[in-house]
Amino acid sequence: MVCFATCDSDYTAYSVRMPRHIFVMYQENTLVSRYAGRVHATTEGPRESTTARVYAILKREILTCELAPGSTLFEGQLAERLEVSKTPIRDALGMLVHEGFVAVQPRRGYRVSDITLADVQEVFQMRMLLEPAAAELAAERASAEQLRRLQELAGESYVYGELPTYEEFVVKNREFHVLLAEASGNGRLAAALRNLLEEMQRLFLFGLDIRDSAEEQIHEHRDLVDALLKGNQHMAREIAISQIETSRKRVMEALLGEMSGPNGKFNAAALKLGRRSRT
Repeated sequence: MVCFATCDSDYTAYSVRMPRHIFVMYQENTLVSRYAGRVHATTEGPRESTTARVYAILKREILTCELAPGSTLFEGQLAERLEVSKTPIRDALGMLVHEGFVAVQPRRGYRVSDITLADVQEVFQMRMLLEPAAAELAAERASAEQLRRLQELAGESYVYGELPTYEEFVVKNREFHVLLAEASGNGRLAAALRNLLEEMQRLFLFGLDIRDSAEEQIHEHRDLVDALLKGNQHMAREIAISQIETSRKRVMEALLGEMSGPNGKFNAAALKLGRRSRT
């Protein structure tokens, strides 16, 4: 089963975004680190296996807002809950700090990174720069197999109000957009979008909970795939731009309704999905 960022179908991998193009991937019995394009593999021992498992659990809980933005994390409490020693907890938290999902609080444990208006604006600006270019290139370069898989993913949806279906949809949604980037034939562009989309997952999940947009998102994806199938680069680019702007508005509508505090941060409790009041 594919987990989070890699979207490869033949192994389970947990991709960690770190400074200067460092990536750590857990792949069965191997802990693989990538630094500046080089790959180094080491035989996995019990500690590495436990660290990878703890990392995957904490990462999922952060991305699904089970550990809400602003939550304080303590090594001892996490070790007790996950039934492991503090060492793999510390190692996993260090990986999440490098990714930007967790911040160190000296003598006060760790804190799940907040979501601010500035964060939202920055990530959507980045996506607007990258994804329309990827769509335009994909209309020219996508393979038949990539187009077939994109057609399949375009039909994925979720059930409004049912959290497990949100999580499944967001994973498939990310796979769709990463595959779109890969179809551009530009590996660096695909890697940049893959990391960006993972960073945006908390925003996507919260945006799903504001109103039922399942059918709307299916149509958005299918329209984009139709443009790719026609090889219409201009249409693919324009559809991508429109979809990103619609997504931005959807997320902003959800988050602005839950703002609290003078720094543009959001109510952590409200970001735990399924707790919003619906009228």
